[in-house]
Amino acid sequence: MANYLAQFQTIKSACDHLVIAVEDVSDLWPTVKNSFEERLPFKRACLNNKTRNPVFVENLPAEFILTTDARLRSRFPPEQYLFWFREPYATLVLVTCEDLEEFKTILKPRLKLIVQNDEREWFIVFVSRAHPNNDQATKMAKKVYAKLEVDFSSKKRERCCKFHVHGPEANFWEDLESRIMESIRNTLDRRIQFYEDEIRKLSEQRLMPIWNFCNFFILKESLAFMFDMAHLHEDALREYDELELCYLETVNMGGKRREFGGLNHGDDQAALLNTGNKPLTQIVQDNSFREFEFRQYLFACQSKLLFKLNRPFEVASRGYSFIISFSKALALHESILPFSMREVWVITACLALVDATNSQYNDENVAPEIEKEFYCLQGDLYSLCKIKFLRLAYLIGYGTEIERSPVNSASLSMLPWPKPAVWPLVPDDASSEVLVKEKIILQETPKVKHFGIQRKSLPLEPAVLIHEANRRRASFSAGNTSEMLDGRPGFADGSASDVPLKTSPSNKVQAISMSRTYSSPGNFEGSIDRPMRLAEIFVAAEHALKQTISNPDLQKTLSSIQDFEQKYMELTKGAADNYHRSWWKRHGVVLDGEIAAVCFKRGNFDLAAKSYEKVCALYAGEGWQDLLAEVLPNLAECQKILNDQAGYLSSCVRLLSLDKGLFSMKERLAFHSEVVSLAHSEMKHPVPLDVSSLITFSGNPGPPLELCDGDPGTLYVTVWSGFPDDIILDSLSLTLMATYNADEGGKLRSSSATVLKPGRNTITFPLPPQKPGSYVLGVLTGHIGHLTFRSHSFSKGGPADSDDFMSYEKPTRPILKVFKPRPLVDLSAAISSALLINEVQWIGIIAQPINYSLKGAVLHIDTGPGLKIEESHSIEMESYRNAAQSFADMPNSGDARKDSSVAAKDCSLAANKDFEQLSLLNGNIEFPDWAGDVTSILWIPIWAIDDKLARGSSSGAPQRQSIVDGMRTIALKLEFGISNNQIYDRTIALHFTDPFHVSTRVADLCNDGTLLWQVTLHSQVKATLTVYDAWLDLQDGFVHAGQGNGRPISGFFPLVISPTSRAGLLFSVCLGKRIAEDENKGQPDSILNIRYRIAGDRAIGAHPPVAVKSNETEDTSQDLIFRSALVLQQLVLDPCLAVGFLPLPSDGLRVGQLVSMKWRVERLKDIEEKRVPQNNDEMLYEVNANSENWMIAGRKRGHVSLATKQGSRIVISLLCMPLVAGYVHPPHLGLPDIDEASISCSPAGPHLVCVLPPALSSSFCIPA
Repeated sequence: MANYLAQFQTIKSACDHLVIAVEDVSDLWPTVKNSFEERLPFKRACLNNKTRNPVFVENLPAEFILTTDARLRSRFPPEQYLFWFREPYATLVLVTCEDLEEFKTILKPRLKLIVQNDEREWFIVFVSRAHPNNDQATKMAKKVYAKLEVDFSSKKRERCCKFHVHGPEANFWEDLESRIMESIRNTLDRRIQFYEDEIRKLSEQRLMPIWNFCNFFILKESLAFMFDMAHLHEDALREYDELELCYLETVNMGGKRREFGGLNHGDDQAALLNTGNKPLTQIVQDNSFREFEFRQYLFACQSKLLFKLNRPFEVASRGYSFIISFSKALALHESILPFSMREVWVITACLALVDATNSQYNDENVAPEIEKEFYCLQGDLYSLCKIKFLRLAYLIGYGTEIERSPVNSASLSMLPWPKPAVWPLVPDDASSEVLVKEKIILQETPKVKHFGIQRKSLPLEPAVLIHEANRRRASFSAGNTSEMLDGRPGFADGSASDVPLKTSPSNKVQAISMSRTYSSPGNFEGSIDRPMRLAEIFVAAEHALKQTISNPDLQKTLSSIQDFEQKYMELTKGAADNYHRSWWKRHGVVLDGEIAAVCFKRGNFDLAAKSYEKVCALYAGEGWQDLLAEVLPNLAECQKILNDQAGYLSSCVRLLSLDKGLFSMKERLAFHSEVVSLAHSEMKHPVPLDVSSLITFSGNPGPPLELCDGDPGTLYVTVWSGFPDDIILDSLSLTLMATYNADEGGKLRSSSATVLKPGRNTITFPLPPQKPGSYVLGVLTGHIGHLTFRSHSFSKGGPADSDDFMSYEKPTRPILKVFKPRPLVDLSAAISSALLINEVQWIGIIAQPINYSLKGAVLHIDTGPGLKIEESHSIEMESYRNAAQSFADMPNSGDARKDSSVAAKDCSLAANKDFEQLSLLNGNIEFPDWAGDVTSILWIPIWAIDDKLARGSSSGAPQRQSIVDGMRTIALKLEFGISNNQIYDRTIALHFTDPFHVSTRVADLCNDGTLLWQVTLHSQVKATLTVYDAWLDLQDGFVHAGQGNGRPISGFFPLVISPTSRAGLLFSVCLGKRIAEDENKGQPDSILNIRYRIAGDRAIGAHPPVAVKSNETEDTSQDLIFRSALVLQQLVLDPCLAVGFLPLPSDGLRVGQLVSMKWRVERLKDIEEKRVPQNNDEMLYEVNANSENWMIAGRKRGHVSLATKQGSRIVISLLCMPLVAGYVHPPHLGLPDIDEASISCSPAGPHLVCVLPPALSSSFCIPA
């Protein structure tokens, strides 16, 4: 079967679609050919896949071929089953007949002969040539077709359809495609079954000696090719996958060693996507194929199917894995392959795969995840190609041009050297090239970075190249390695490439270059007996690569340094661009650093700076400070060349903020000097510099500073400096941030220039008053010369082992707490009872600090009307203890406060040594220092002035003095706090009163007209009053009875009156005659004079006046005089007029109803003209009523006529309306011109009447 391999390849190249055989019985094909072929390809076909599941295929290609065609007649029976996939999948029989007899005798037997082959799927197309206008011919055609259906169709399957030449029926083409698809489907199923059976038979023999992989391959690929022809690409791909697995099992089986391949010219160019790179007959080896060509062929077939399935992502994914695995296979046979064949093949494979997948990829209908993965694979392919390319460049001496970046070092140092059986030798005519290479090597100088930074170069080789090359020379023994290693001991086992050497790569190169100079570079005779020099290795590798590389473009990229850099830039940029569009954006940024290095070398500093910035941002974000220390100086150098002063300053600051172990002190001082120099120079475009990574700050450890609303203070801030030397800050300011909102608090400024030393510094900021709330540190800003800087990093409060510890974690605890407005102090009166009026009294003002110092406080006193401070006396101040003192010791809280009035009631004077006499200056009193934190009391001498004479009252129930009459106010304003910024205003009401209230009544009326007049003294103060004497100056018309002089009848003195108690005095008075001419000169009121003394405590209420010391003896005490005006009236025992309130209606009073109020006035007797002045019988009346309860509907004031004769009477009526329900006082009738003593009222006193609510009312809707 393997002999048919060449024919199999020919058939595959010539057959790429399904074949439909046409059996033209009646020579009709030329007539219907165009109509039939216009239906190709089939727009939508339904076929069965390998698992017999229906699959819909779009645009299925097919071809109609006559059975008489040479392409179908030239096949021999032995090969038909082997290449059955190319056989027709359906047979279309074209017939026509216009006579029924002809059909029976001629056409039917012939058709029976044609369709008797059971292996063919056939159907009959009856072509009717009858003209539509020819009814007879049309009827005959119908009869013939009906007979045809009866003979060749069945219930299970319709095998006939009818085609009209002059116009086919509407459903003919659908029927035709249905018959064709059914035939193709059945044929395909039968052939799939055949191939599966054959493949199964061969698979069972796989472990037998007669096993032939070529036979298995032909059957397997025939099946796959048949699926491909039927557009069942998934099944075809599955067959190739199984074929690959079977081949790999065959290759890995032990036994006969097979030829690998890859030795022909051009094999260095990967054929991953080219199925026709080599004919299969050329790669046959015994009963299998060479691995090098055949594995690439299988992948090319797989990728071809994947592209047809529109899955370029899977091509890239499979391709990358295939390149990796095939590269390992190449490594196993590297000793028989051309020099660096593995690297060259990987480069060409990656580039071919990238170009093919990019051209086929369309991201319009791709999921975002697949798109990201696709670009990630593209980046991986570019990266792999770049690494292999760099390895070739290093082999030919371009190592000095390769950027020794961390990514290149990591990749190349782990990539082994080529391992040929014999390292290539230098050609005889290459002496000039060796001299050139020697000169280049000797002229190499280590690169010095900006700021004079010197670093050991990162390695780009897994082992010393000169060692590896000489070790693989055929005639070189391991015992002479001391010569090539400059006297160092060699490795007997030849494994030096796997042992890390302590000497740096740069030192190794220098040592080797020095050893080369001992031999003449031009003497190549006998060079086999000595180690090859490095220049000779480079030249030998270059010539060997020219023999290996067949691609002229790749050869050109290695022909010069400029071409090498161009290709290197192209590969790096391709990888970076794809990584940027994938998930692995960090890989793209890292490769941007490679691009930046090339741009910097070419002088494109702008592009280099942009790329370096992205790399530095990545390294800084990931915390890779070692890598950042390698790249950041390059960025700074670009910025300095571009005169980007702001960027250069930022880079210098970032360099200073890196770990101190990454740079020496000399290098850090160089960074520092650059910052200071630029800061004090004239910058064209000054911008704020962010030094957050270099200067950090925090509050001092411990609780936050606590202030009250409106208080200034001083804030101590700890600042850590990462500068290696002292630096002068010309100005420094700090912003506070409120924690409860995003608004900024106050901005604190340092008063003078600040010198920051390396490590920890403590800075003092004056703190102006802030709004209530909690504050954290915000932004630290300032100036260094002309440079404005800012830092928004926070440091932990607790330092580490050293003072220069810095952290970039923002603390959560606040640095400042400003409490909401709350009572800081309370001013209240020390007494709650009345003081003596018209006497100098001590008033006590309690000053109670509420967890706040009153040191240096000033009290402003402003007395109200009727008050006067007695300035001739000093003001006393003493400490005060109250029951609420424990409250002051509690933690400061806005909620911890008490009612000042309650506190004042519980106060008690304590004997304390804190006592001081103060002076009043311009109404101000300054608090002493000892009163700052304790509750104290101020005693101020006050004189309440009242020029009015006290008046007594007459009746059984005395009318006391109104409290408002003796009320006085004193306004207090306390300025306290730091710089007296806190102000507390308070107005205190003080009650002053007379010591007594006097009430009188007539105790008895003697027969001789003498009156016993009782005077009751009511004490109005919380003090003991002692009465020593009392006398009465009577008004005109009254005289003392008998021989009295106005003294009371009782001679019991002194009379002691306890607080809030009363005592009585009895006077004997009688009426006296008045002289007419003295009527207007007489005294209107009687005057009661009382001489008394008072004993009281100033902490309670009324007390002796200030002029009388409380500790003086009784003999030296000062007597006080109290005078009160009394009114003596005639007793209401002999009235002249009677006023009576007449009864109300029996139905009562209701709100809103008018009612007539009636009063009856009757004259009881004739009276004296003086007591009842009347010119005639006219009498004035007046009705008084509460306007809220009553509405008067008549005249409230007027005159009525009442005869002077005894017994005369009159009724006064008035309409009123009650306004409220309940018990209310009715209107009252009064006689203004008549003395109350001459009127007898009934009822005698105020009374109440009942007013009912208004009657209920309802509304009704009356229909119209």
